[in-house]
Formats: sequence, C-alpha cells, structure tokens
Amino acid sequence: MSKIGRNTSNYQAKQKNSSTFAALFTNQITMEIRNVAIIAHVDHGKTTLVDKMLMAGKLFKDHQKVGELIMDSNDLERERGITILSKNVSVIWKGVKINIIDTPGHSDFGGEVERVLNMADGVLLLVDAFEGPMPQTRFVLQKAIDLGLKPIVVINKVDKPNCRPDEVHEMVFDLMFNLDATENQLDFPTVYGSAKEGWMSLDLKDRTDNISAVLDSIVEHIPAPDALKGTPQMLITSLEYSNYVGRIAIGRLHRGVLKTGQDVSLVKTDNSVKRVRIKELHVFDGLGRSKIDEVSAGEICALVGIEGFDIGDTIADRENPEALDPIAIDEPTMSMLFTINNSPFFGKEGKLVTSRHIKDRLDKELEKNLALRVEGTSSADAWNVFGRGVLHLSVLIETMRREGYELQVGQPRVIVKEIAGEKHEPIEDLTIDLPDEYSGTAIEMVTKRKGELVSMERKGDRIHLEFKIPSRGIIGIRSNMLTATAGEAIIAHRFVEFGLWKGPIEKRINGSIIAMESGTSIAYGMDKLQDRGKFFIHPGEPVYMGQVVGENNREGDLTVNVTKTKKMSNMRSSGADDKVKLTPPIIFTLEEALEYIQGDEYVEVTPKSIRLRKILLFEHERKKLVKQK
Repeated sequence: MSKIGRNTSNYQAKQKNSSTFAALFTNQITMEIRNVAIIAHVDHGKTTLVDKMLMAGKLFKDHQKVGELIMDSNDLERERGITILSKNVSVIWKGVKINIIDTPGHSDFGGEVERVLNMADGVLLLVDAFEGPMPQTRFVLQKAIDLGLKPIVVINKVDKPNCRPDEVHEMVFDLMFNLDATENQLDFPTVYGSAKEGWMSLDLKDRTDNISAVLDSIVEHIPAPDALKGTPQMLITSLEYSNYVGRIAIGRLHRGVLKTGQDVSLVKTDNSVKRVRIKELHVFDGLGRSKIDEVSAGEICALVGIEGFDIGDTIADRENPEALDPIAIDEPTMSMLFTINNSPFFGKEGKLVTSRHIKDRLDKELEKNLALRVEGTSSADAWNVFGRGVLHLSVLIETMRREGYELQVGQPRVIVKEIAGEKHEPIEDLTIDLPDEYSGTAIEMVTKRKGELVSMERKGDRIHLEFKIPSRGIIGIRSNMLTATAGEAIIAHRFVEFGLWKGPIEKRINGSIIAMESGTSIAYGMDKLQDRGKFFIHPGEPVYMGQVVGENNREGDLTVNVTKTKKMSNMRSSGADDKVKLTPPIIFTLEEALEYIQGDEYVEVTPKSIRLRKILLFEHERKKLVKQK
C-alpha cells in the first residue's frame, strides 16, 4: 500500500504526454463523448488512418515522427504489419472527445475484438477500394452488427490503380444486408480517400487536403453514449499493468458515476461479490492517460487499486451490486503442447528456461489474453495451450522468445468435439486471391485437404476463391500455396462453426533428414547428401543428434552424418579439391516451422534460434516406438 502511495506521482508523470494536452481535459465531465472502434481486414490501412486522426488533433507534434505507425507500438506488430493488441487513444475534435479503439483485423485475435467492441457506440468500417470486404472484415463486422453498433464506411486506398470504390460500396451494402443489419445500420454514411496520402472526402470526385470528413462523420453519425442514471455499473473489458501500481482495470462506465476513493463492489463472473476501493481514476487523453476525480456514464476509464479482478467482472454499487452480462468469447479451435527445452543446447541462449518460468509466463498471459486456455498434463514440465489458430499461438511464442524464454512446442492440433454422439471439428472459411493461371493448382490443393469450393469470382486479372475447409486442412497450406503460386496468393481464413468430421487428410509425405551425431555441420558432408533432399541449416552451424536438419526427397526419415569431414591422405590434403557448392537452405519462420513439423517432432524456440527436432533424439528409441505402433 505504501509503495503505491510513494510511486503515484512518478506513475502519473509517466502517463502524461504533455501539460498542454492534459489541460484540454480539465472539463471533460461535461464534454460530449463519442466511442468508436475501427474495424477492417488485415493491411487495409486502419492503423495508418488512426495515426492521421491523431495528427489532425495535433496530439504529438513534438514527440512523434510523422509517418510512424503510432498505434502499432509492439515490435511484432511493426514487423508483421498487423495489429495484435487493441489500444485506446482519444482526440478532441470541435469540442467533442472521440475515444478511438484500434482493433485487430485477424480472426485469430477474436478475444481482443470481442471485448473492445463492448466499449464502442459505433464503428468505422475501413475497406480497401480494390479488394473490398474480406473474411476478417466479415468476422468483426458480424460482431459489431450483433451489438447494434452504427457503422461509418471508409473506402480507403482510392489512389491504387484498378481500384473500384463504387463497386466496393455495393459489396459492403450486400455484406451488411446478408449479416442481418437493421435499416438504421444499412443507412450508413460513406467516406472516400487515402489514409496514406492524408485525405478523405464525402465525394469521391472532390479530393481534399485533410481527413476532416472522417472526424466530422463520427461526431455527426455516431451516437453519444447513453448517460444512464442510477448506481454505477462498469464491465471490465481490458487491463494494463504498471510496475508502480500493479494491474489496472479498463472498461466503459455503463451507468452512474465513479469517483476517486469510492467504495464499490467487484462482482465476479461466478456471482461472488468482493468489496474494493478505487484509489485512482484515469481517462484516456491522446496516447496516454490523465488522472481525474470523477467519471460519468459513457466514458472509457481506467481504475487503479482494484485487487483480484478478471476480465468480464463488473464494478458495481457497494450496497446494491448489479452485474452486467459477461463477455462471450469465441472458444479456442487449436492446441499445442508447450514444454521446457531439454535439447542438448538447453540454456545456451535463453535466461528463462525452467518449468516455473514458463508456467508463470503462461499464467500472466491468461490475465489479458481472453481467447487463451492453459491446461496441465501428466508431466510437470508440459502444458496444453489452446488458442484461436496457429497465428494466435505463434505470436505468444514469438513474444516469449524475445523476452528471453526457451521452450519447445509440439505440432498444432485442432480441438475435436463429441456432439450428439458424432465427431465434430472446427470448419473455416478460406479465401484465396491469386492470378488466373494458378487457380486450378489452388483448387486441387485445397480439395485434397477436404476443402469444398463455395464460390469463384473474377476481380480484374485475379481470381477470388472461397472454400469451406476443416481447420486441419489449413495447417501447412500457406507455405505450400505460396510456393505453388510463385508467392502471388493472398490467403485468409476465419472460423465458422464446428461441423462433422471430414475424414483423414493427406499429410506431409516426405520424411525428415535427421542428424546422426552432435557437432558442427560440414560443407563436405552436406555436399554428398544434397541429392537426398533439402537442408534447413547452413554449413558451420552447430547441430545435435536427433535434430531435423532437412527434408528427405522420399517417404520416411533418413538419419545422416552432416558433421563428416574429409580425411587427409598421403596423396593430398583434406582441403585440396574444388570448393563445395551447396544449394541455399530453407529457413523457416516460426509459423512455417509449426505448420511443417510432424507429430513426433518439436519446434525448439530460443531467443536466437528456431530449430526442428525429433521428440526422441536417439535413433534406436525411434525405431523401437515404430515397432510398438
């Protein structure tokens, strides 16, 4: 308690962006508010648009470089060009405070999408002027429409060649109609422009020099939040963590008023009630937060000092607590085994390597990652981690390795359910955009994986394919599809439902090339094996016995000696012959490695390396297991 008191002033200093900006918020109890979420497909430009909106509010003239993606503050987000974590910022526009919520576009982050939409009164639906609405657009839009949110359609990237904004506008209307939007939702305003070039207009032919049209549309068309009177009610929909004050509860105040120092009830999802006190109240101002004494209904705020809360809990009146409906989160569809790194290279690169380290980190992730589940196994060193897809889980793994963790991960497995005595598995919508000449190859590849072609549409010189496919069939399809289409295919998928089991799916036929002994890989030894398959390592890399160093050209695993050196004879030296010429190795990304491995293999993940290995390192143990099977 005393530590919190001592550090409060330091914490508040860190939260402020500037004294000038904070001054704008001194009267925000009486200020009009708009809460708006931005939803779009991956790479349609929503984060860029948010940056331009912040620039229009002149919020970071001194401390941000123009052109940076401010909202994508996470290193992973900047590298991949996708939004992973939802974020809250605000801007003052013509005397109205606009709380902007940037949402992930990928369906693997449905847990993030679900909770942030609970804080909004309307949405900006951002659509690419060429591609039109895509699967992830549909995924988030469906949730927004179900919640009754008013949409504003922003058709972005009208500067692209071959764009078709009028046609895309019709596609958006048809999509919303198919999603059972109300008449009010279908009567949406449309803004055209280019976030990258910094202009937006209500008239496609009237190019402006600013994005005022978007901000004006928000103020005009997004309803102000209802200022409901009565006892306070706030659903905790997000959280942050501070080294000074611990966990901070974030949500939208649904009803009543909250004040600093107020005693309230924390109603848990199991209906148990706990008495707590609000030590500090914060509201979002620009890129940070400001301390405030009182918050009215409709505002998005952060509560400091609340102990033992979880996402989905309700802050309510102390004497007469009334709980709000908890957030319904899409259930996981895939699982992976996480275990400690027990390879011969254990502990060489990472600092956090024990089972206690990994368990604590997974528990910490559970506090803020709604779509994640963790279950123990018969081993104290392994856990089954359930998530929304390979991307969802790989982002967690990548984050952990960057934090200094070492771990091993097993093959992704879909979750199978028994419904009415029959086996059911997750079914997804898969869309592929690719050049015309590759369409036959793509259809053949997907149908082999139990995919069913739903529609085929021409978009310019490209073909748009839609399939229904089991989640099992999607594992590993991306890398194969990109190889087959010379990198031209654009692939997206989203979970739809649990459907009847589709039967066995053709798996990877080629076996693995496995290192026979530990040592350093030698070009001479690898050169003699090039006709046996493709390698995943460079010469000179350290390898260990049981490590997967390549892919066999044939079915079945092949154990080889890549550490073999050339012996010196009495006629010549060991290096006298011509230089060895090796084909460049295949280097996997983390997702590609996870999708590539077979059931008897692990991906070894360390801060500096991604390696593939057999679960059983000794060859005689692997042969014994095959005989037993």
